[in-house]
Amino acid sequence: MTLAACTPRSLPESLNGLFELALDLRWTWHHGSDELWRALDEETWEATGNAWLVLNSVSGDRLEDLAQDPSFQQRYLEQLAAHHRFVHADTWYSDECASNLGEGIAYFCMEYGLSESLPLYSGGLGVLAGDYLKAASDLGLPVTAVGLLYQQGYFRQAISTDGEQLEFYPYNDPTMLPISPLRDSDDQWVRVVVPFPGRHVRLRAWKAQVGRCELLLLDSNDPRNEPGDRGITSELYTGDPEKRLQQEMVLGIGGWRLLRQLGRRPSLCHLNEGHCALALVERAFSWQEDHNSDFQTARTATRATNLFTTHTSVAAGFDHFSGPLLRLYLAPWLENRGLSAGQLIDLGSEHPSAGNDAGDQGLNMALLALNMSGRINGVSRIHQKVTQTIFQPFFPRWPADDIPADYVTNGVHTPSWDSPESDAIWTRACGQDRWRRPLQVSCPMTAISDEELWEMRRLQRKRLVSYLRRRLSSQHCEQNPASNRAAACGLLLDNETLTLGFARRFTDYKRPDLLLKDPERLIRLLASRDRPLQIVLAGKAHPYDRRGKDIIRRWKAFAQRPDVEGKVVFIEDYDLGVANQLIQGVDVWLNCPRHPWEACGTSGMKVLVNGGLNLSQYDGWWAEAWNRDVGWAIHPGAVFEDLHSSSEDDLADARELFDLLEQQVIPGFYDVDQQGVPRRWLQRIRASMDQLTAVYSANRMVREYVDRFYLPMVEQGKARSPATAAEILTQYQEIRKHWPRLRFSAFNASQSEGRQTFSVEVYLDGIDEQRIAVELVAEASEQGPRTVTPMAMQHPLSGSAHSFLYECSVPPRPAGHYTPRLRVRDERLNLPLENPAVLWLR
Repeated sequence: MTLAACTPRSLPESLNGLFELALDLRWTWHHGSDELWRALDEETWEATGNAWLVLNSVSGDRLEDLAQDPSFQQRYLEQLAAHHRFVHADTWYSDECASNLGEGIAYFCMEYGLSESLPLYSGGLGVLAGDYLKAASDLGLPVTAVGLLYQQGYFRQAISTDGEQLEFYPYNDPTMLPISPLRDSDDQWVRVVVPFPGRHVRLRAWKAQVGRCELLLLDSNDPRNEPGDRGITSELYTGDPEKRLQQEMVLGIGGWRLLRQLGRRPSLCHLNEGHCALALVERAFSWQEDHNSDFQTARTATRATNLFTTHTSVAAGFDHFSGPLLRLYLAPWLENRGLSAGQLIDLGSEHPSAGNDAGDQGLNMALLALNMSGRINGVSRIHQKVTQTIFQPFFPRWPADDIPADYVTNGVHTPSWDSPESDAIWTRACGQDRWRRPLQVSCPMTAISDEELWEMRRLQRKRLVSYLRRRLSSQHCEQNPASNRAAACGLLLDNETLTLGFARRFTDYKRPDLLLKDPERLIRLLASRDRPLQIVLAGKAHPYDRRGKDIIRRWKAFAQRPDVEGKVVFIEDYDLGVANQLIQGVDVWLNCPRHPWEACGTSGMKVLVNGGLNLSQYDGWWAEAWNRDVGWAIHPGAVFEDLHSSSEDDLADARELFDLLEQQVIPGFYDVDQQGVPRRWLQRIRASMDQLTAVYSANRMVREYVDRFYLPMVEQGKARSPATAAEILTQYQEIRKHWPRLRFSAFNASQSEGRQTFSVEVYLDGIDEQRIAVELVAEASEQGPRTVTPMAMQHPLSGSAHSFLYECSVPPRPAGHYTPRLRVRDERLNLPLENPAVLWLR
């Protein structure tokens, strides 16, 4: 099926290429075409940063004038040619992977943060998805992303005079967003149908072009739908469970059906969180129809190429739906599919009931994704441990260390976050094309002097202060009766003062109020004459998060104290545009979540490219990145088991944060030489930019997904032919019958020459011994680290049918430290994810 783009207005023929440029969201990170949009309508461009809106708002007379303007024509043709070169250029994927990913990757996510001009995101999950897509485009990876087009998106924020968060939901007019209706070869708008109870919901399809990648968006606001169904895609992260289930059906079921309708057959499906789990079930149904098979065989065949990435740090964060609600909504979809609602619920149930449709058994969407996937991963090294702990109850009798959760630490799309000043510095140091090729681990700035680096920082801070003043003015600073005008409008902010930034979702575990644990100590820092500090804050609390809203109220009240006014400012309506300004200009980025609740925390990665430094909790990515040369860590060396959840922990971390500010951060910034240059501070900046920028980029993240997950998973998937899938399923149904009768008998140990030799007799009840692995396990203790040692089969036992003797030699430990176990052995499967059967010697 060929797809046609939407052209809602006429242009002078010589400017028709503007449609192509305006509908490719590459302009959100590649700024070569900025002057074109500024020339069309400078006011609209500066206000919205939306090239598509600019193109559709400019007058016809202005377009005719520009069509006759030689200077504009030259810039326009240069950008059009540059865009064509970009589209057709060789990439890392074309050079290094040579189409080894077949028909590419289908990427599903509930939200996408590509630009403030396409407000389909609420926070970190969406921004990560947006950065992933941009990096995939840079590297030439064949990714088709699927999401929802929200009529309102996440809420817009304002703060009342008494500090109360106010929520607004402006309508996203699709004709003014940088997207186009998805049309087929007959110029018909592509629509997808999803069965609902007693009706069918029609979904309109849209396309956002993200460089070389496509983002396909579904929208339920079709006039032929019932009024309630038209509002399914009205807002992001609704608090209504029924509407939330409807959205996840639209995304998962509708999203996969859209790909099928377009003739796409992705080689791999990547879920970014469990909201999209129903896509994997619909994918199995598609395979089932294609091969005239049953669901369980289809599930076995497809799960090898399903990847589930989770960002959740607590089990309560996963979506759960009740049994009655699920049975109501899933029954029309499951009809004639060979899978009952009860059987589907069992795949996502914490307590399966063998397909029994009775009762109120609910469904955990993350567990459904887990049971439909061939690989799962967290998003940092610590988060891997968190994920193993969360999912451990779903693998009975498996230790948490054996839960098959891997990790890929998140990264940010560096070109989206660098400032003009830092871009110039990086171009001199590492070349113009540095972000589109595999980044080197190090890019030392030996050609950049301290004076040039410090001037970059001064210009960035000055630009931030100017932006903050404009932003505060738009927040009606003159009308705030609790403040004097100069303070409320940001006129007391200083271009040369150490600027601390904190901007993220305001919720309890992120502890945005950690500095308020000792307000008098904070006031002393802010009031210092010789070493002043200023703080810029931004962030939203979820509309139902009273605790988060209360923290905003407390910060607003603190900022209005007479001895603080003008030195602490809160920027309303935090979005990608605000984030971009803050991360470019702040000197120090603060992040202080409770350990280990921060899955990754990518906000601090965004300052790296701009020479900002991190002062962060030793958690998420910072636990991997931190050393004393690159920034500061709160509670360094904390391990996963150090759970910070009490008020005493908060107070201890607050004291450590203040100690760092008073003894290291603030003195370090103001420690300047006779030329007024802080040489030691600049050493940290160099180390941070050099050591961390490339490592914590989305460029590295995407290549890691390709090398460690996509390529091996696609190869494994090729081996899951219909015959092989059926064979695997038959074999494990047979093993399941025998498993209750497997047992250990004699377990013996002997010692000689500094080694212990263990032997164990095992009864396999007729199962082929090649299908069973016997292992000797010792958990970590003062005697040494955790070990899992294979035991080799020595011979069958002549006195007992189906019995075998296994043996291995290990370093000696005290009695009781080693225990044998049986598990399934099959190189075709990812174990124990695809078969968690295990038996331990009691």
